[in-house]
Amino acid sequence: MRLLLSDVDGVWTDGRVTVHADGSESADFHVQDGYGLVMLRRAGVEVAVITGRDNPAVAARVRKLGIEVLRMGSFDKGLLVEELIRERGLLHEEVAAIGDDLPDLEMFERAGLRFAPPEGVEAVRAAADWVTSARAGFGALREVADLLLLARGGLPSTS
Repeated sequence: MRLLLSDVDGVWTDGRVTVHADGSESADFHVQDGYGLVMLRRAGVEVAVITGRDNPAVAARVRKLGIEVLRMGSFDKGLLVEELIRERGLLHEEVAAIGDDLPDLEMFERAGLRFAPPEGVEAVRAAADWVTSARAGFGALREVADLLLLARGGLPSTS
């Protein structure tokens, strides 16, 4: 795999949205999920985040992890994915995707390997090649990162 496409809400998070009195939003992220993405990037797997909602907390987290491709505010994920694949000259078989809800099926159609967290809607779980044992927002993304790294030859050592 050379590219991992990822939704955010219901994948990086448990799907809940916290709205504050001033209308701003916040989100909780699992540190192990973040490190999994860092390890993928270090191993040469690009990560692209495609989410239908526009949330500054998500943008800040993506920047902090060094992820360069972030597309927010569009539920037309298929066109965005086709553009990314074409720009990079990738085959669909070189692309993995993780998502939890119906708009993510457009990513799945263009990916060679598809993942879903157990909380994903039935149609997404049915279309997935692998449903994680870890829950969304609680290690599902790390599980995917570990699986992709193992397929590439193993997890990095800490020494």
